[in-house]
Amino acid sequence: MTRRKRRNHSPELKAKVAIAALKGDKTLAELAQQYDVHPTQITDWKTQLLERSAVVFGEQVAKESGPDVQTMQAKIGQLTLENDF
Repeated sequence: MTRRKRRNHSPELKAKVAIAALKGDKTLAELAQQYDVHPTQITDWKTQLLERSAVVFGEQVAKESGPDVQTMQAKIGQLTLENDF
């Protein structure tokens, strides 16, 4: 029996398979056969998606609540004038 060459799956494929696993329309065995991936790998990708999904939405909130650029530039200008005196 020959071994299969190690494959690298794209992030798009991983996301597609993990989302299909979350939907629950098909069993892991059916998804594994459809995408030619081991069922354990599908379970791992599904777990990673669930664990990291909060990070995706958390980053947007953090970016939106960041410091105001105009306020910071005004403060820099004020401190520059104070240092000149």
